[in-house]
Amino acid sequence: MFLSSVFTFLSIGLILVLLYDYCNRTCRLIRKIPGARSWPIIGNSLNLLVPLEGLKHKLPKLKCRDKLFLYLHSLHKNYGDTNQIHAINSRTVGFLDPDNIETILSSVKFADKDVPYNFLKPWLGEGLLTSRGQKWQQRRKLLTPAFHFNILKRYSVTFIEQTDKFLNEVQERVGEEQTDIVPLINSTTLRIMCETAMGTSMHNSIESVASIYSKKIEVFGNTVVARICRAWLHFECFFKLSNVAKIQNEAVKDLHIFTNKIIEEKRSILRQQNIETFGNGENFIYKGKLAMLDLLLQNEKLGNIDNNGIREEVDTFMFEGHDTTAQALIFLIMTLANETKIQEKIYDEIRLIFGDSQHPPTAEELKKMKYLECCIKESLRLYPSVPMIVRKISEETTIGDYTIPKNSHIHILIYDLHRREDIYPEPERFIPERFLPEACSKRHAYAYIPFSAGPRNCIGQKFAMLEMMTLVSSLLRRFRLEAVTKPSDLKFKADILLRTINQSIYVRFHNRY
Repeated sequence: MFLSSVFTFLSIGLILVLLYDYCNRTCRLIRKIPGARSWPIIGNSLNLLVPLEGLKHKLPKLKCRDKLFLYLHSLHKNYGDTNQIHAINSRTVGFLDPDNIETILSSVKFADKDVPYNFLKPWLGEGLLTSRGQKWQQRRKLLTPAFHFNILKRYSVTFIEQTDKFLNEVQERVGEEQTDIVPLINSTTLRIMCETAMGTSMHNSIESVASIYSKKIEVFGNTVVARICRAWLHFECFFKLSNVAKIQNEAVKDLHIFTNKIIEEKRSILRQQNIETFGNGENFIYKGKLAMLDLLLQNEKLGNIDNNGIREEVDTFMFEGHDTTAQALIFLIMTLANETKIQEKIYDEIRLIFGDSQHPPTAEELKKMKYLECCIKESLRLYPSVPMIVRKISEETTIGDYTIPKNSHIHILIYDLHRREDIYPEPERFIPERFLPEACSKRHAYAYIPFSAGPRNCIGQKFAMLEMMTLVSSLLRRFRLEAVTKPSDLKFKADILLRTINQSIYVRFHNRY
């Protein structure tokens, strides 16, 4: 009798779930959008489940993340430019058409972020990347002066100093059969971020910290992907009980130790120099540089931000300003090593500008490097540091041919947008001429978005471009690059940034003179 009652109860429950799934308006709307075959409760999210191993260790490993990456980037081929993935508590609709992407990114209506950005909050809090609404607007306005072009030119001294250190490190590796450029680039971009936006040096610890910091970011990224791929972990109560949360908390603790140290060093510098911030925060200059952290500390005195808010933005910019630029440089240097004719064409352009002079590049000289700029943009087309962006819609909305249910997410796979064959013929080829002015003028403005676009575009994109121009032009003036790792060797994995399964990427360096 007991078993019969249990069976009846379960049967009724299943019937109610099926009725909800097939009669509910939200479910009906989402099923009208092309996507993989759907099942009750789990929807069509089964392919997102990635087996985990190593969860007892500090670095969880997610099996088959390369397959997950390939699956996500096959959706538009199988189901068209608009497609969906859903489970009972979560829905995301992907768009790959530039017109629809413009509709989404150009409007404040679609500016809100939720999943997966809220999964970054244990580390980044509600900084510029993750915040919403009025708080985001206030932080954006507060931080914009630190990235004005005239201010960025003052950072050129640091770009050159750190580039010289990078070149000396490369010089020590000339003659090696292969050099892993990942740690070289990571430590360089970390130093640059500390000395420019943060106005600190971290001289005594930066080298030892760089690899640890990058490793902790990798651990955190693994836990975020694990959470994204498990619909039940989207619920905070279940996530906090999981081993994934325990691993994440350990990583976050170490990441916060690093950023707290940066903030404390900056406070110490100001105390030792007896420097008082002044004005409205927009005119504060320390040693010829206006540091983002200076602006934050000034606004703390004005009551516009507290210590937790300062750490949120320092964490955000240390991640976005260091890690995204590092990934872009790694793929660019690897690509140029494989494209010898293009590499020499950049070198010829540099020789026309500098002749036999060895003086470091000025901002005006960097502006003249039009072909190098095209190469950087083409590399960002093939290897966008952020391969996907997500937005949330809070009300039922029609975009293109489909009605999107309220409280759904919209995702844009930048990696695939940049490989649309109808926009970029021979999309896998490295062709810098795609970014000559006459070619760009014929292309949809939202067909190329490595720094996102619209109101929530990347505040630091000019900073990143100047940093990459300085480092790569200086590298090619002094060294010839020879390929070791080839583009065909790369196997990407699902992550918060574009990363490969095997983290090492190799190049061989030769002196030019």
